Amino acid sequence: MKKLLSVFLSVLMVAELAACGNTKQDVTTGEGFVPALDTSTSCHINFAGGYDNFEALEAEFDRFNEYYPNVELTYTKIDDYNNMIGMVLNGNDAPDIYVNYSWMYGRDQYSSSIEHAEDLSDPALGLDLGCIRSNIILNTDDGSLPMVPIFSNTYGMLVNNDLFEKEGLEVPTTYTELVEVCEAFRAKGYESPLMGYTQEETTSLYTVSIYPYYCGTVADDPDAVAALNSLDPSAGEYLRPSLEKIDAFVNDCGIDMGVCGEIENNYDAVILRFFEGDVPMMTASGDTVSGTAKRESRSEAFAVNPFSYTFVPVPMSDDGATFLDMSNLQFSVNKDSENLDMANEFMRFLITSEELSNMAQLKGLMSPTKDLSFNSMYAAFGEVPESRILSLEEIGLTDDAINQMRQAVYEVGTGSMSIDEAVAGYGSLDQ
Repeated sequence: MKKLLSVFLSVLMVAELAACGNTKQDVTTGEGFVPALDTSTSCHINFAGGYDNFEALEAEFDRFNEYYPNVELTYTKIDDYNNMIGMVLNGNDAPDIYVNYSWMYGRDQYSSSIEHAEDLSDPALGLDLGCIRSNIILNTDDGSLPMVPIFSNTYGMLVNNDLFEKEGLEVPTTYTELVEVCEAFRAKGYESPLMGYTQEETTSLYTVSIYPYYCGTVADDPDAVAALNSLDPSAGEYLRPSLEKIDAFVNDCGIDMGVCGEIENNYDAVILRFFEGDVPMMTASGDTVSGTAKRESRSEAFAVNPFSYTFVPVPMSDDGATFLDMSNLQFSVNKDSENLDMANEFMRFLITSEELSNMAQLKGLMSPTKDLSFNSMYAAFGEVPESRILSLEEIGLTDDAINQMRQAVYEVGTGSMSIDEAVAGYGSLDQ
């Protein structure tokens, strides 16, 4: 009996230790990701993209390997990605999963990026598409889904929360409040309460501030969108409200064009200037904001006097701010992949609110998920009412039309053109 009892206890202890050391036990209860394939499967899944490094994705590789330890996942950076991805997909070393963009859809020169993509809307794949904000999912003519958003993007302004607290001011949520806050900061000795990049039109202070507002003026007018997309010169009139607003904005907020003009680029220079700590508000895109965390240690001023900061919408209307919701980067699965089942399994693992939010936070970008409270940096956008959330996917403005808007507001904002001249020049402003 003693010998039998001893053997029984030994077996029990081994079983308990094995259970404690096996992380997969946590996912067999019906909660979280549950592997659908043989976890001993060995294969290689290759990802392709244009980033120099993709640490956030590689972190997901490690998490996926907790379930499939014998699956090798690698990321390959392709030079001149937008022009080369079609050739790569048609070659012998085509990736299993690759970066894609909504703007490639419908353009002949990027047809391969769509033609090689698996339809990810197939229910058999089991992707949790319901966790993603539906307004940034690509709407195709045939109802297929060649790509899924991994990160999203928007425009807004970095806010130095410590300065607002120090001066007893509230972060503005309406245009009137924005003007009043700028006046209050100037009265307290701040020479440039609101700044931004002004050296070119693409992500200038003018574009970043007015783009969401502009989309709001045409979002419910399909005739306006059609005219703007056709680059009809008469469509310039649809720009007039936005041009008048940007002209007033520059004057009402007392923006110092000379000081803003000293910012050399829309990324490093914007971030490092904001980190000097004397600028309450700095307009920026989400792409720029993604680089802030890594540059905190590169700013001597921030290292000496760190402060709390967040990213919020620019309120260009007294009705409140508009959240222009855009996909930033998307993933497609190569339907000709030799390891298609495992590629789809990784996508099923990744497309969840938790994994997408983890990945976005590591990259510093906005998550495409419905819950934005995961990252306090972008939480303010999650508080914008649904009625004021707009998506380019739903509005339907083309890149050519958007480029005309950018050029027009830049010319008016810098004083190079009058409002009437910019309106009349629609369709040929960047030619």
